[in-house]
Amino acid sequence: MKNRLTFTTAATLVILIVLGSLLAWRLSGTPSGQEDVERIVRQYLLKNPEVIAEAIASLEQKREAAQTAAANQALGQNQGPLYNDAEAPVGGNPQGDVTIVEFFDYRCGYCRKVHPAVENVLKKDAKVRIIYKEFPILGPPSVLAARAALASRAQGKYVAFHNALMSGGGSFSEAEILETAASVGLDSERLKKDMAAPEIEAILQKNFALAQALAIRGTPAFVVGKKLIPGAMEEADLAGLIQEARAGK
Repeated sequence: MKNRLTFTTAATLVILIVLGSLLAWRLSGTPSGQEDVERIVRQYLLKNPEVIAEAIASLEQKREAAQTAAANQALGQNQGPLYNDAEAPVGGNPQGDVTIVEFFDYRCGYCRKVHPAVENVLKKDAKVRIIYKEFPILGPPSVLAARAALASRAQGKYVAFHNALMSGGGSFSEAEILETAASVGLDSERLKKDMAAPEIEAILQKNFALAQALAIRGTPAFVVGKKLIPGAMEEADLAGLIQEARAGK
C-alpha cells in the first residue's frame, strides 16, 4: 500500500512539473520557450534529485498526519459504540483500567497468529479488559463462525468458545463449528437455534458500521486508549500500548 501511494505521489509531482513547463511555454508564446523551460527543469532536477524525495516525504507526512487526525476524530465520535455496547462480549477483567477493543475474523490468519499474544497479555495483566468485535469479512464461513460465537453468550461460554475457534482450524463448516462448541461444553443444538436469532444479525451490522466509521478495512484491528492500530502485533507492542494508555498517552 505504501509503495503504491509513494508511486502515485511521485507521478503527481511529475505531472505538476510538466504542467508547470507547459504553462511557462504558454506564457512565453514560443516553442523555444518551452524547450528552455524543460531544459532548466531537467537540469535542476538532475543537480538536485533530493528535491523529489523531499517533496514526496513531505506529502507522505501530510497524508499520514491527516489520516491520524481523522482516526482520532472518529475514535472520539464513537466512544459509546466502542466501549459501552452492552451486547458486545467482554473478556479479561470487566472492571479493568485499560480496554482493548479487537476487530477480528476467525478465518483470518493474522488474527489467529496474534491471538496467543492477546491471551498472554490478558493473563499477565489482570487490569485489562477486552471487548470483542466480531467482524467477519472473509466469506460465509466467517459469518457462520461469528454467529455461533455471538449465540454462545446465551450459554455463558463466549470466551471459551472464542478461544477454541481461534485455536482450531479446518474449513469452519457448520458441523466443525458445532463440534468445537460441544468441546467447550456448549449445547450444540441450542446454539444452532440461537444462531438464527435476529439480534445476532443486528450485532454484526453494528460492528460493520462501527468498522466503517473508523475506516477499518481489514483484520485484525485494535483500539487501545487513544490509538487505532490496524494489523497484527507482537505481545510486547500490545503491552506497551496498554502502558501508554494507562499514562494517558
